[in-house]
Amino acid sequence: MSQAPEGVAGAETTETVQTRGDERVELLRADTNNDGRTDVWVVDTDGDGKADLFQFDTDHDGKVDVTMVDLDEDGTPDEVIDGDGGLPPEQLPPTVQV
Repeated sequence: MSQAPEGVAGAETTETVQTRGDERVELLRADTNNDGRTDVWVVDTDGDGKADLFQFDTDHDGKVDVTMVDLDEDGTPDEVIDGDGGLPPEQLPPTVQV
C-alpha cells in the first residue's frame, strides 16, 4: 500500500489518501455532461484489474473535487475526501463531438 505524496505540483488537495498500490491505471474516464472534459475517473492502483480509486469532478471545472478509495475492493468506499487525494489525473485536451 502506498500513501499519495503531499505537495503534488498543481494539486489542490487538503488531504492525501492511502491506496492499494503505486500505479495509476485508468480503467475508465467519463464525460457525464458532454462538455468534452472528463468528469469521472475509475482507477486501478495495484495492477489487479479491479477499480479501487474513484474520482469525480462535481462542478465541471476540470479538476477532481471528490476522491473515494475502496481499499478492500468490496464495493464500499473506505475513505471519501475533498480534492484529488494527492493523485491528480493527467489532464487530456477537450474532445470535440460531431
